Amino acid sequence: MRILIPILFLLLPTIASAADRPNIIFMLADDQGWNGLSVAMHPTAAGSKSDIFHTPNLEKFAGQSMRFSAAYAPAPVCSPTRISLQTGKSPAQLHWTKAAPSVEGQRLIEPRIIKDISANEKTIGEMLRGAGYATAHFGKWHIRGGGPGQHGYDEHDGDTGNEQALKFLDPNPVDIFGMAKKAATFMKKIKQAKKPFFIQLSWNALHGEENALKATLAKYEKLGNRRSAERAAITEDLDTGVGMVLKSVHDLGLSENTFIIYMSDNGSGGGRGALSGGKGDVYEGGIRVPLIIRGPGVKANSWCHTRVVGYDLFPTFCEWAGITASILPKELEGGSIASLLSNDGQGKVTRLRDSLVFHFPHYQGDTPHSAIIKGDMKLIKFYEDNKLLLFDLSKDLRESNNLVTKMPDETNSLHKALNEYLTAIQAQLPTPNPKYDPNQKPMLLKKGSNKGGLDSGIQKGKMGS
Repeated sequence: MRILIPILFLLLPTIASAADRPNIIFMLADDQGWNGLSVAMHPTAAGSKSDIFHTPNLEKFAGQSMRFSAAYAPAPVCSPTRISLQTGKSPAQLHWTKAAPSVEGQRLIEPRIIKDISANEKTIGEMLRGAGYATAHFGKWHIRGGGPGQHGYDEHDGDTGNEQALKFLDPNPVDIFGMAKKAATFMKKIKQAKKPFFIQLSWNALHGEENALKATLAKYEKLGNRRSAERAAITEDLDTGVGMVLKSVHDLGLSENTFIIYMSDNGSGGGRGALSGGKGDVYEGGIRVPLIIRGPGVKANSWCHTRVVGYDLFPTFCEWAGITASILPKELEGGSIASLLSNDGQGKVTRLRDSLVFHFPHYQGDTPHSAIIKGDMKLIKFYEDNKLLLFDLSKDLRESNNLVTKMPDETNSLHKALNEYLTAIQAQLPTPNPKYDPNQKPMLLKKGSNKGGLDSGIQKGKMGS
């Protein structure tokens, strides 16, 4: 079947000619929160940009692009988002909802996950390569399955995870500049071949902040806190790498026919700024992320306030590539956002369902929980005690005013919709732990073992991706 896919695409008359189709560059940052740039991600919300981080290249890029004020990562942690982006399906449907090891000894038993992308999944790399695109994936893969080369990518860095980039120190911190140079070389080669291309740059930063350029780090030592200075420095180094990619696109004369997308794999709010929560939970701080898109027909310095999610990019890229909807996988949960980009941010996204669900049945930033967003209303359900929280995001971005008792009908409706969705996709749920002992400290399960190893400690932002 995998051999027949490219042949099928060549035989179908439903794909536009190469000359008519745009190039696509998708840049994915790691652990960069919604307010983790010196670029405002909302035109009026206080705290939607950082006063510490300095990202001048992304500031300039945002002025040429459309910013999405209500963009969401598919998951509040790394690898579930990455497999979701590759397949256009939610982590809940894929049964891959966590990156870090499971926690043993809690009140509930977390679902067990096979962290290995299946050969049966049709990736965006396969779709675009089958449609005549040259494809490349540089940087962090982190979903195994043999690596990008087994899933539709012509050029890649292999089956990489977090550790791959840690060996890259000053003058090439976590391979930021190396990745930018590889992208430039690939673009030049494919331009000469007169083919459209798709490049995913999965930056390892903001991991490996201790590898930041010494010169950049020196600028932030005044912050006083070593880790804060390192994080600010690696953020600026990443921005420099983004600037290198943008310069290459310009120098190669590709700007007019290239879509460039910048987003993060999960939130990292940590309760700071405009959002509550952070990595490992589905409060806004854990899932709302920066999303900035530049390309043909996109109005400069424009805004879109429609809610979009990372797995919407799969059908969007396919639409840009001229692949008709009838060819897309039937299980696809995302909807194309191409019309939002060409219509000054106005309109809505057509998906299989009219709500967004974020399912995290694990212990990390909080106890196991899920959330559903429909319109401006958001319901969060916790599985240990079945507690429900209801928020109106149009008035309460920090999710501080629980409306459950004031709006029982809305609460019941969203709760029912959440349960129906999870049942329909056969989502994995946590189960009661018959051996739970509140006097025993929970333990992280070591990789490859069934017994605990590390004290859970459950530090936000340190587990998993």
